[in-house]
Amino acid sequence: MLHEFLLALLGFTGDFVLDNSSARRRPEPAEAGGAGDGDVGPAFRLAPDLTFLQPSERSAIERLISLGFYYRELNRFATESRDLSWIQSSVEVSSPNADITLNGKVRKGSAYRRAIANGIAEILSVYRSAVLQVEQNLLSDPLPILATVTHGLNKFEVLLPPLYELVMEIEQKDIKGGQLLNLLHKRCHCGVPELQSCIQRLLWHGHQVMFNQLTSWMVYGILQDQYHEFFIRRQVDRDEGNESAQSDVADKFAQKLAKDTSLTSWHSGFHVSLDMLPEYIHMRVAESILFAGKAIRVLRNPSPGATLLEPTNQSQTLKGSHRMQSFTGGPGALKELPNFSNISAEELLPQAEADKVDAMLKQLKHASEFHKRLFESAVSSIRTIAANHLWQLVVVRADLNGHLKALKDYFLLAKGDFFQCFLEESRQLMRLPPRQSTAEADLIVPFQLAALKTIGDEDKYFTRVSLRMPLFGMKSSTSQKDLQKSNTSDLSLQGKASSELALDGWHSIALEYSVDWPLQLFFTPDVLSKYRKVFQYLIRLKRTQMELEKSWTAVMHQDHVDFSDYCKDRKNSSATQLRRLRTKPFWRVREHMAFLIRNLQFYIQG
Repeated sequence: MLHEFLLALLGFTGDFVLDNSSARRRPEPAEAGGAGDGDVGPAFRLAPDLTFLQPSERSAIERLISLGFYYRELNRFATESRDLSWIQSSVEVSSPNADITLNGKVRKGSAYRRAIANGIAEILSVYRSAVLQVEQNLLSDPLPILATVTHGLNKFEVLLPPLYELVMEIEQKDIKGGQLLNLLHKRCHCGVPELQSCIQRLLWHGHQVMFNQLTSWMVYGILQDQYHEFFIRRQVDRDEGNESAQSDVADKFAQKLAKDTSLTSWHSGFHVSLDMLPEYIHMRVAESILFAGKAIRVLRNPSPGATLLEPTNQSQTLKGSHRMQSFTGGPGALKELPNFSNISAEELLPQAEADKVDAMLKQLKHASEFHKRLFESAVSSIRTIAANHLWQLVVVRADLNGHLKALKDYFLLAKGDFFQCFLEESRQLMRLPPRQSTAEADLIVPFQLAALKTIGDEDKYFTRVSLRMPLFGMKSSTSQKDLQKSNTSDLSLQGKASSELALDGWHSIALEYSVDWPLQLFFTPDVLSKYRKVFQYLIRLKRTQMELEKSWTAVMHQDHVDFSDYCKDRKNSSATQLRRLRTKPFWRVREHMAFLIRNLQFYIQG
């Protein structure tokens, strides 16, 4: 009986210790919702025919053998969670997020649950050592007494029942990832020092998985989250209906962006999952982690055809005056490299910096406890490192300031002489309605003439600007059959739309700006679309202002002619005087209109 008693402490029943868990486990699916804990107690009982035991002895023995039940259940959880046989079986099931149990049922995997199982296995190994020590003490004692067993296993009566309840809650509610860390963090706050240190050890094991994921994300830019447990998660594709509002310019941009996965993931690739975010990690810290990982992805995945500028002294690049000299060609200007086709991630993110980030995370990982302040400080430092290198790439080497100035010059009409010349050259053309097939090609000639007259070779950004007529321009890939179809379909609407084309046809003039890697981080299709709309409105104001000025010139010319006729023949000049009096109200209206247009331009462009 002594040996069977010791075996029962390790979860093995026999003739003297009976297992009643088979009948108690059937109603367990009803408990999945977490309602009550009616049958969660130990299922090991002494055989009823042991009449030689006193009631006090029976009670003490049943209290001790309940530890065997808790041990068996905890060992079952640890074994199932640490079982890696699903790796081979998942190929047959073709489900990367599923584990295969011994019964053939599909079970969701969890890296965090496996880590907790490793911690529970550590505790159970200590328990087995304690049982072995009790056995040795009983065998060495000529008169074995029950107090020896109670003394040897007393501390486990405080540990195993709460751990069993924890495991049952994890299994019934399918808790994993950040939710599991939250549960352990809450259970740490208890008044039993032994239990608190035990759960803190389990939490430490869970944090090992989290720090491994953080290292993969913040050092290499890779999201290692096979079971969707990390609080950084890939963005679900949505809002696809909004893409219909974008023009074919946005489609070209999207096709170009699709080649650079690091840039697509920057805008819509990842987000913070609040469900898996531990409560003791602030949302601000999670966003810093998200930013740092996305920045590392950009730095570690350079575009092979990127044209960048040669880096200079970091102390000089930090000065705003020096950054503006990169465009004006000053003494500290950056030299443009021919084509950095062999650019490497090592050049954008030195290995020493990556090792520094890795060392910060390893120091936190190997700490015995999770220190919130140290964690936030390390994340802030890593974010600063990633932001500095991303700033060096985008602002300095990709010349962000120069491109912003180019957008201001062309989309916000800062180069007023160029657009004035362009409108002068195209004024006669714009008096007629745009032609369906050649509207865009007709504008290219005055556009290039204005560039030759006002823009020299020093403006390297003009080659990125192209004129478009989205409503009338035909794509170069359009076949003759498609062109004939479009012409025949538009004949029926020609009479109806002729008046609209005469008034509003040229209002669709737009600019397109070619953006290279990595400036798509800033110049997204939405941003360029807004710039395009502002340009269309400003060019309409410019055209209106020019037409008002031309009308004033024509009226003044006619007024000078009338005044000359009046001076030559004062007797027969009544008609001239009457005409001058009648045109004065029109002059006032023109002046008010010009005043409104000028101030509106100053307000928008100021």
